[in-house]
Amino acid sequence: MLKKSLVLMSISAAFFAQAQDISVIRNSIDVYSNPSLGGSSKFNAMAGSNGALGGDAGSLLTNPAGLGVAISGEVSGTLSITNNKNKSSLAGSSIDYNITKGDLGNAGGVAVFQLMTETPWKFINVGVNYSSQSLENYVESPGNRNVIIPKSLVDSNGNPVNGNMTYLGQAYDRYGTQSKMSFGVGANYDNRLYLGAGLNFHYADLDQYDTAVFGLDLDNSVSNFKKQYTPYSEKSNGFSATVGVIGKVSNQFRLGASIETPTWWKTDRAFSEYYTGNDGLIYYDNYIEDRTFRSPMKATVSGAFVPNKNFAINIDYTLGLTKPKYKVQGEAETELNTFFSDNYKNLSEVKVGAEYRIKAFRLRGGYSYASSPFDALTISSYSNTGVAGNNNYSDLILGARNTIGAGIGYDFKAFYVDASYQNISSKYKNPFLSGSADYNTGYYGGDFDVTTPNSVVSEVKNSRNNFFLTFGWKF
Repeated sequence: MLKKSLVLMSISAAFFAQAQDISVIRNSIDVYSNPSLGGSSKFNAMAGSNGALGGDAGSLLTNPAGLGVAISGEVSGTLSITNNKNKSSLAGSSIDYNITKGDLGNAGGVAVFQLMTETPWKFINVGVNYSSQSLENYVESPGNRNVIIPKSLVDSNGNPVNGNMTYLGQAYDRYGTQSKMSFGVGANYDNRLYLGAGLNFHYADLDQYDTAVFGLDLDNSVSNFKKQYTPYSEKSNGFSATVGVIGKVSNQFRLGASIETPTWWKTDRAFSEYYTGNDGLIYYDNYIEDRTFRSPMKATVSGAFVPNKNFAINIDYTLGLTKPKYKVQGEAETELNTFFSDNYKNLSEVKVGAEYRIKAFRLRGGYSYASSPFDALTISSYSNTGVAGNNNYSDLILGARNTIGAGIGYDFKAFYVDASYQNISSKYKNPFLSGSADYNTGYYGGDFDVTTPNSVVSEVKNSRNNFFLTFGWKF
């Protein structure tokens, strides 16, 4: 039940809302709709392209019919070292952020059950896959002294005075973890047709902060301000299901298709609201709310060419079939749904991956491209010279994502070791600072608030350099 609603101003296809914390929209897509969860070293080296190949637990991340391709059981675990770098640029200045973390990124296994019957059904296999990643993302944008916000204040004698607040910097900080646990079953019919189904259990846990620094000309003071409704934390659980099929057109060519249902998320959120008391001081109250969110349904079609036992190449194309949608509990969810309906572009992603074997050695590579999730948007924002006006931006909030993977492996027959490197990069325009005086959604400091209907927009380059090491056992 909604305890207190966050409020969005009206949104159209041309003008973006000024009241809502922009991160709600970003997280709806980046965390809850189109996350780039990884798998084993092999999976990551091939940029996640395995929809018509299958053969291991990584199939549950793309097409569960791939479980039916396996003819031997195996279990594996993958250690991940992830490096996340953001470079935020504004008005000729830039600030870099870089963090490296290590974790258990993936674990999975397949159990094979050969059917000793005279029917064409050869195997019934079951699999499990667990993938996790850090949600940590820190973007610090430089200041711009040309951005000046008028502010009416009261002096120590109670007389009104007019001052100017100069924008000196802003920081967005999100941290937490995300995971996906999948269970599935795959069947082999006559070594030519493979069927599969999987159940997916999602989890996300994040905390988020948004702060800005302003300077007041009346006394030359510099103060930190917190964005209204932040900090906030979210704990979310979700469920989805996947079905798929792979068919051998010939001994060399395979085609695959899968559909993943929407993920139905249930989110519990805690946040703070700041307000000015009758005595002129700033106070805050803590609130909780819950939300129900439905991510887009997705379909994937795949094709693979396997000319011999030493080489295989696979191509996947994933298309979003529906749009994100919140269960309406108030005005906030209605306006969010209107925004997604008008401005969200269905996911379109192409993945290509290949493997070449030289006796026991494995060489792998892959590439993936995911389109920007939003149409170009027009918002009211400050130029670098400090002039406010309506400006149009492509790649606003989130941009297109490019993934390059490469890896090697060695098969010791009963055991195998794989290693891979993956680079994920994107560029996007980062809007912040805007708020609404009517909806009380500006930034609050120790003595007063700062509110402007105009955004400051920085350009962010994000690069993630990830390394993976997998140990596996076949049985």
